Order: sequence, then structure tokens, then C-alpha cells
Amino acid sequence: MLGGIAKAIFGSSNDRYVKSLRGTVAKIASFEPQISAMDDATLANQTVLFRQRLDQGETLDDLLPEAFATVREAAKRVLGQRHYDVQMIGGMVLHRGEIAEMRTGEGKTLVATLATYLNALTSKGVHVVTVNDYLARRDAEWMGQVYRFMGLTTGVIVPNLQDHERREAYHADITYGTNNEFGFDYLRDNMKYDRSMMVQRPFNFAIVDEVDSILIDEARTPLIISGPTDDKSELYMSVDAVVKQLSDEDYEIDEKQRSVVLTEDGTEKIERMLEAAGLLEGDNLYDYENTQVVHHLNQALRANAVFKRDIDYIVKDDKVVIIDEFTGRMMDGRRWSDGLHQAVEAKEGVKIEPENQTLASITFQNYFRMYPKLGGMTGTAATEAPEFFEIYKMNVVSIPTNVPVQRRDDDDEFYKNITDKFGAIAQAIRQKQETGGQPILVGTVSIEKSELLSEFLKKEGVKHNVLNARHHESEAHLVAQAGRIGAVTIATNMAGRGTDIQLGGNLEFRMADEFPDLVEGTPDYDAKASVIAEEIKAEKAQVLANGGLFVLGTERHESRRIDNQLRGRSGRQGDPGLSRFYLSLDDDLLRIFGPQTLFAKMMNKNLEDGEAIISPWITKAIETAQKKVEARNYDIRKQVVEYDDVMNDQRKIIYEQRSDIMDAATVDDVTDEMRGETVSTLVGDACPIGSYPEQWDGEGLQARVLEIFGVELPIPAWVAEEGIEPEVLAERIKEQADAQIQSKIGEITEESWRGIEKSVLLQSLDEHWKDHLSRLDSLRQVIHLRAYAQKTPINEYKQEAFAMFERMLETIREDVTRILAQVQFQAPPELPELPEFLTTHLDPFTGSDDTSDRDGYDSGYITTRVAPMQIPQPDAPEDSNLGDDPASWEGQVSRNAPCPCGSGKKYKHCHGAL
Repeated sequence: MLGGIAKAIFGSSNDRYVKSLRGTVAKIASFEPQISAMDDATLANQTVLFRQRLDQGETLDDLLPEAFATVREAAKRVLGQRHYDVQMIGGMVLHRGEIAEMRTGEGKTLVATLATYLNALTSKGVHVVTVNDYLARRDAEWMGQVYRFMGLTTGVIVPNLQDHERREAYHADITYGTNNEFGFDYLRDNMKYDRSMMVQRPFNFAIVDEVDSILIDEARTPLIISGPTDDKSELYMSVDAVVKQLSDEDYEIDEKQRSVVLTEDGTEKIERMLEAAGLLEGDNLYDYENTQVVHHLNQALRANAVFKRDIDYIVKDDKVVIIDEFTGRMMDGRRWSDGLHQAVEAKEGVKIEPENQTLASITFQNYFRMYPKLGGMTGTAATEAPEFFEIYKMNVVSIPTNVPVQRRDDDDEFYKNITDKFGAIAQAIRQKQETGGQPILVGTVSIEKSELLSEFLKKEGVKHNVLNARHHESEAHLVAQAGRIGAVTIATNMAGRGTDIQLGGNLEFRMADEFPDLVEGTPDYDAKASVIAEEIKAEKAQVLANGGLFVLGTERHESRRIDNQLRGRSGRQGDPGLSRFYLSLDDDLLRIFGPQTLFAKMMNKNLEDGEAIISPWITKAIETAQKKVEARNYDIRKQVVEYDDVMNDQRKIIYEQRSDIMDAATVDDVTDEMRGETVSTLVGDACPIGSYPEQWDGEGLQARVLEIFGVELPIPAWVAEEGIEPEVLAERIKEQADAQIQSKIGEITEESWRGIEKSVLLQSLDEHWKDHLSRLDSLRQVIHLRAYAQKTPINEYKQEAFAMFERMLETIREDVTRILAQVQFQAPPELPELPEFLTTHLDPFTGSDDTSDRDGYDSGYITTRVAPMQIPQPDAPEDSNLGDDPASWEGQVSRNAPCPCGSGKKYKHCHGAL
């Protein structure tokens, strides 16, 4: 109570913070007369003057008032838009590396120009991150007019660009792009073999648009670059056919975790069916030999029992296309990972594409935390403020609206079941159409629900448009005209659609729809446009008189933010508006997460068919359920970060090592150190500390030295020497190893040898890092079982991951040493080209919302394999009399020598395989 009184008198901490910025707003305004008097050339030259002042020691904060006033004037001249005072506050919040929460329609895109321009003056680059390619292109072109006027360069990063185009875009003063493209470019850069091939430059400052969508919703799924593995489509189809014979009693579904497990009877039943199908080794499903079958079985169960057509995905052009759960958009080319997408393809009977293997991975949390300064903007961030601060150390600042909000948010209407609810919605919409034609935007959570509601409206004779993943192409046109008299638009989620709903209609889209043949700027176009502009003006007045846009929610989402985004479509810039949600006990949120028994029983007993309850108490209960879901999702994201932090430390070491190798003129000091450590390890294994010389394994050490260095040394004789020490053994072996390397260097030029060393180092690093990622993925999937032994899984994961990393480094040292000691030369080595990759967005914990896209690949599936290590391959010995028959090579070729066929493999792994 005391807190409420203090807040009423002094305002909240947010109010006080915003108030503290108003002094700077007044200072910005004081420059306006002086700057507005400048001609265009003088105004544009301000950029040069600001940069000179920075060189002379002034800071960006010193320049802020004058720079913001300059951008305001430039926007006024170029775009015909003048920043409001509240937008100046938003710009300051972004510049300080905080999150500006601004209502829909308050001009966030224009706000970003302030902080973007100021920080671009340092010439270190500013990244503006958006949620989709359309917005990246639109904003780069739209706001780029202001930057170009001021003498700054802009670039845009979208899929399917060539490397030289990406490099040019990243070296612009301001770069627009999507979160996925920025992240994938970082991963791709750290897979390249030469510094000149990399496209990004060091991180400086980023502004994230729709920051809650990118840093919260999409942060549940790491970015993954992967390459295809072997085709197992037959096994997917066989297991799917078996799973389809199960009944609902054979398994249990956990809708919260989106998982499914077989019952005891179900397990027995599936074992007999798999046995009959010839898919089971022995008679026990969980024997070691059946590990792969169990994996396919689990994914087939999830595909058939948990993942629903027209909710999680649709089938289009004989392909399974994922639907984004947050925006309702189709995600063309994206794929679930770990065999789930293949299981869904088998379920739907479409072509099954190959699985993939992880080559590089990073979470959005760890990617965006690499920026020294990060700002963000959205209409809905306050509900997630604690997470933003804990994960990203970013404060959320609510910016007041330019004009007070007039929208009315009604309490929820609650019905007994979905049929009653949709019937009531259809009647409410028909009444609105009959009494003035107030435009209505209806929000649904899935395609299935939007099409069900459409059927109800057809029965009521209500004319309407449906906007969902099936009608993706007409999205912008439908949204733009949703504010016209009598318009009823059913939309599956409205997050990040990027098109404003203008009351009365949108001139640009009406011209495109009604007069597609007219060219903008011609007399005919202008004449028609002026007529339509008058119609829109009159229609807007009529819509305002009818109460503005009515936003009708058919169901609450898991997150309050998505509900607020839907509500925010109404009542922009002080327009009147109305929002109301219609709920029922059948809704997923209440069914899965709601107050279970008491709530359901009370509602079922007290509600008649078709009767509604409207109560603030119910609205509060729904919000409580949403908070529970938000907390659970936060725990999932936090867990993703905790596990990725372990990998992130290792990733930094590997990427820094790669960077150092690429930048070094020569890496002989690195390879020499690796050689020494490899020798020490070999001797340490054969001559354990504290053991006697007679216990040493001289013959084993001799065999290992021959295998790695290709030289046969009298090590058993050395071991037999009296008073010999392991250090002396190591020195002798190292001398011979060094001599072996020197003989190799003598065969070619020193420059060629340097190239070979670099190439071998980088490729060995990449090959073993790829295998290490695969092992970490496997470890992460089973580490939770340690909890049964009263151990903390994350701590166990850290210990195991560290030990695995140490072993990987040891293997890399041995691998590089072996290749360099035994390499034979055919031609000058060439660095391999990077193959086409699958770029994937994977959820390692729930399997939901795993998404991937094909990088730069439009059609068909990728058959390119990850390039094997590209090292100079040896010729068969010229003086040999081996003959052409591989059977005759036995006994004439060393087991560890390269195979004479020229494959590049060892003989024992090729034609000499046992």
C-alpha cells in the first residue's frame, strides 16, 4: 500500500528515468532553428564535422543533442516525417544499450535512425536486426534515404547473397539484416580457411527490432550449420508403418513437454510388430543393437501423436512446411532436426530428405552478447524485463505514447466449450457488421482454428478474409486493408507482420489492387490516387465514429506478449479502439496449463450451453496460467544458455585458434609444439610415472611411433639401456621426428610447406570440432539421467565436456603430427571450397520449434557432402611391382601406409581392410 502511495506521488522508477531524459530533449530542440536554416549541402556536411570532432576527442554522448537534431531535420526533408519528442527519448534509450518499449504505431523504425546515425559516426559499423527479409529490405531502403542524404552507406544482408556482396554490406556504415543471417554469417566465417574469405568485421553496436521475438522467443532454438548424412528413408517408412498400427492406449502424451512414451503393454506390442517387420535384433527393444530403431521409433511416435497437420506444419507441393508458432508464417526450406522432420515426412507420405550432422552451432544469447553495445525496441517487453536483464544485462524502458491511448480493453468472455465460443464470436461479428460496419481483426492461434471460425462466419453470412500460412502471399494486402469499413480479417498470429493497419484503408495498396497497370508519378496515377485518398479520408472518419478497429482474440496465447501485440494493432496514435478475448475450457492454454480440477468443475456445473461469464477474476486466472507458462519457457531458455555457455567457452578457444592460424605468416612453432606434446604423450603412455623400466612397453611405443611418424626406431633397445629415463627417450624420438619433418620440407619450397601446415592445421581443427559437437549433442541428451544418482546434470555436463575437449585437443595434435610426418606430394595444395550447408534452428530440449533453412539453395535437396580433409595425396611408389590386382598387394604394403589405389586412405582402411 505504501509503495502504491509513493508511486502515485513520485511516479514509478520508469517514469523518473524518462523524466530525467527530457532535459536532453529540450537541448536537442534548442539546435532546431540553427539546423533547419542550413541548406541541404551544409546539413549533409554535418557528418564530416561530427567525425572530425570524434577524432579530436569528443564522445558520442557529447555529440548526441546536435546529431539527433540533425537526423530529425534530415528525416523531415527526405521522408516528410519529423521525430516526436518521445521518439527522441526512445533514441537515447537505444543509444544507451537499453530496450525501448514503444506501443504499436509509435514509429519505432524512425526512432532507430537516431541511435543508428550517431553510432555509425565511429565508422565501426552498426547492425540493425529485423525479424524477416521483407522488413530488412524495406527498412534499409526506406530509412537508407536519410543515411544516404547524410553521407553514410547502407547495406542489407538477406539469404542467397554471394560472399563479396555480403562483405560489401558488412563494411557499410549501417547494415540491415535478419537475426538468422547475422548469426549464420558468424558461423560460416569461422569455417573459412583464409582471412580474406571472411565477410564480417569486429562487432560494434546492434539495434534489435522486435527484440522480444528475437532474444526471447527464438532464443529457445540455437542456430546450427549442418551437412547431410546417409539416407535412411526406408527405415523411417518402415517404422512409421508400424507406429500407425498402435492405438491411443499404447502410449501416453505429455502435452506440456511435447513428448510421448510407450506404456508397458505398448512396448510389448511394438516389439512383436517390429520383430515381424524384421526391424528388431533379438527380442528386446532396448538392447544395445536396437539403439537406432528406438531413436526412429521415438521420432515416429512424436510425429504421429504430438505434431499436428495445419497447426505445426502444412503439406504444400509434396513437402512438409513448418509453421512458425509465433508469427503463423510458413517457414519454407526450414527443417526440424534429429530425424523429426523425416518422421513427419514419412507420416505424410511425401519424399523423405536426408538427415544432417552439426558442423557449427551458437545460441542467439551467446551471439548477441558478443556485441559491446546492444539496444532493442518492441511494443511488448515489460513482462520479460527480468529475463532481459539477467541474460543480456539490458534494462527495459517504457516510452510514453505521443498521444494518450484511447483503446478500451474489455475483460475476457468465458464459454463452456469451443462450439459455444465460436458461435458467440460469429454472432458478435455479424452484429458489428450490421450496426455501422466497425472493422474487425480476429486473432487465432492456428490454421485449424482460423478455418473452423471461417466456417462459422460463412453460416452467419459474414463476408471475411482469412490470413494464415496458406495465404502467405497476400499477407501485406490483407493486413493493409483490415481497417476499412465492414472489413473482417481472420489472422493467425500478428507478431512481426511489419504492415500497419490504417483506418479507412491504405492508398498504396488500393492503387496496386485497383489500378495495377498505372505507373506511379504519371498524371493518370495521380488523378486516381487523389480520388482514392478522398475516399480513404471519408472512410476513416466513419471508422473513427464507429469506435475504430475492434481486435477480437479467439484464444489466449502462451505468452502475454503475443496477446499484447494483437491488442496493439488497435488504438494507434491516439485512435479509438476496442479489444476483447473469447475463451473456453477447450482452449489449449487452460486445458494444459490452467487451474485444473476446481476451475473446470466449477465452470462445467455453473455454465449453461451458450452462456458466457465475464469477470475480472477469470481474466486474472488466465494471466496466472500465462505467467506459469512464461516461467517454464524461461527455464527452458535458461537451460539452453547454461549448456551452450559450456560449449561457448570451447567455441571461443577453437575460433580464436583458427583466427591466429589464419593471421600467422608461419605456423611452424605451433606444429613443432604439437609434435613435442605428441611425443611426450606417447612416452607417458608407454612409460607411466612411478613404474620401473622393465614395466615399460617398448614394443608398443615403437609401433605407435611408426604409425604416427612413419619411422622405425630401435626403441626396445633404448628401453633396455641401463639408467635410461623417459625424458631421454622423448628427446631421441623428437630428434628423429624433427629430422623426418626437415626431410619433407626439403622436397618442396618453404612457401608451399607453410601453406600445407596451415591447411592441415585448419582442416584437422574443423574435422575434430565437428565430431566433438556431435559427441556433445549426444552427451546433452542423456546427461539428465545423472539426476537419478543425486548429481546436478549441468555440473556433470561441464566436467564431461571439459574432459572431452582435452581429449579432442590431444587427438588434433596427434592427427596434425601424423599427417605432416607422412605427407607425400603430388601438386601444390589447394584450400577446399566450403560446401552447400543446411542452416538449422534446433531446440535440443523439447524438439519443438526446431527450424532450419537451406543456405543459398532454392530447390531439391542437398546431396553435397561435407568436404573431407583436403591434403596432398601420395602417389603409389614408382618403383613398386604391385600390379593392378589389389589382392596381390597383401604383404607388400605396410598396414599404415597410404593405399596404392590413390584414395588417400590408409591401406588398412581401404583395400587392406580385414
